[in-house]
Amino acid sequence: MSRTETIEIGDIAIAVERKDVRNVHLSVHPPNGRVTLVAPTATRLEVARAYAISKLGWIRDQQAKLRGQARETPRQFVERESHYLWGRRYLLSVAERDAKPSVTLDHRRITLTIRPGTSPSGRDAAMHEWHKSLLHRAVPGLIGQWEPRLGVRVERYFLQRMKTKWGSCNHRARNIRLNTELVKKPKDLLEYVVVHELVHLIEPTHSERFLALMNRHYPAWREARAELNELPLAAAVWHE
Repeated sequence: MSRTETIEIGDIAIAVERKDVRNVHLSVHPPNGRVTLVAPTATRLEVARAYAISKLGWIRDQQAKLRGQARETPRQFVERESHYLWGRRYLLSVAERDAKPSVTLDHRRITLTIRPGTSPSGRDAAMHEWHKSLLHRAVPGLIGQWEPRLGVRVERYFLQRMKTKWGSCNHRARNIRLNTELVKKPKDLLEYVVVHELVHLIEPTHSERFLALMNRHYPAWREARAELNELPLAAAVWHE
């Protein structure tokens, strides 16, 4: 059983978890710079504290980078507003028509067709359904591509807005969940998140074994993770 304690160094709180790992793993998590330290089971809290103190400059640098990341302002879904799809910027065109809401894409713009008087939240809902439809076209192929490579099987996948994660995995039910914000990021980053969650079907924790599997099957995962966390964060999803 792993156990979690908290140490405080000045204004920084660090969640310390002891697990069956060989090395210490210190992480600063988006969006708000939460700090975790995973240490081998026998590690004394004083030793974990000393290690964290030695890395204090690095922790503060990582937190400063997160605070300095570009944040998307909340979308209003109005004419000529910027929207991102698969890493590319498009301008939004809004058409009012007394028909079922729909979204279409051409090489330069996204056209949102909605009923007259539709509220921003209604426009958002129509766009979100379109985003999910695009992900439903992309995700099954990626899962089908990686299942045989990893020797795993996914029972179901789910798409939803997630406040603090790009994806999650229930390894017992063999289900994965993906953040619908991924539709705004380059497709190779969607693939990275899918692979990450499928590897959790083999190893549920971020253990040495998990890292070894990622290194073997997706060697560029660190670069992909860094790029994903450096891209603009959507205000509607990342909430501090």
